[in-house]
Amino acid sequence: MVNSNEPPLDEIQWRDPVSAQRMGGIHSNSVLFYFAESPFFDRTSNNAVLYNQARFNENMWPLIQSREAFEGRLRDMSGLEYIVAQEPAEMAPGTGTGVWVVHKQTRRKKDPEDEITLHSAYYIVGENIYMAPTLADILSSRMVTITSALGKCFAAADNAQTWSPSLGHRYKTPQTITNARQQALESKGTTPMPESQENQATLEPKKSSQTVLDSRLAEHSFMIHMKYGGEYMDENPITGKPGHFTLSSTGRKDKLQALGNLNTSFKTATTESEKKDAKGDKTPKTPTGMSKSKRRKSKAGATPTSS
Repeated sequence: MVNSNEPPLDEIQWRDPVSAQRMGGIHSNSVLFYFAESPFFDRTSNNAVLYNQARFNENMWPLIQSREAFEGRLRDMSGLEYIVAQEPAEMAPGTGTGVWVVHKQTRRKKDPEDEITLHSAYYIVGENIYMAPTLADILSSRMVTITSALGKCFAAADNAQTWSPSLGHRYKTPQTITNARQQALESKGTTPMPESQENQATLEPKKSSQTVLDSRLAEHSFMIHMKYGGEYMDENPITGKPGHFTLSSTGRKDKLQALGNLNTSFKTATTESEKKDAKGDKTPKTPTGMSKSKRRKSKAGATPTSS
């Protein structure tokens, strides 16, 4: 019975230095028998059956002396087997990649060629044995990595986004400061600033807070418009019944009253200007010492005499 607490086979690394030393190291004739000691090996495979038969049968003893003879006998059998698919390029000590590839496969005897179904692949690197992950595991791992990265990207983009009534939605520009620049700014942190720079430094937080208030006010105004924007009140309410609606007023009286107000205001302005002009136009005084010529008035009923 498989323990549920054990990790999956494609997530473990197995090694046994004692078995490798007892077999004289990992080489062509011992690689399959070293793999048979690992938890990746199936005890019901043809490899286990053939090995157990060769141990107690002297006629089959040469089959386990070389890998070529052992794999040749496996190809004559049908069922589950483990065969070396790839071996290191060079077998000399200290050379080559040192990576062995073992395939777990099922062989079915057919003419002209056998039918082979591959189940999994294993890598032997030195004394370490790994199980190759399946294509579904690789794709699922890549998809999880991509989705987690996109989730972080969307959160960062949302934090970097700002909105203002004049510019709308926009992104903040990153402020990158080099180490030298940062050290220079830190060294100048204790130096006194002129009054203009101090005033500017105190005004910067006020500007930022005012920008936030403006953005909130614009959002609130837009929300009110979206909620009550379609509701209007007529200046001239409609009265009557369906099919016979009439306006309560045509608006003519209001227009005439407005025109009357304009005329009265214009008249008062003209009368005031005329009064000022009348006060300003006076008869000039005669100079002193000059007597005015008096006109004689004719008496009523008197007739002019002839000279």
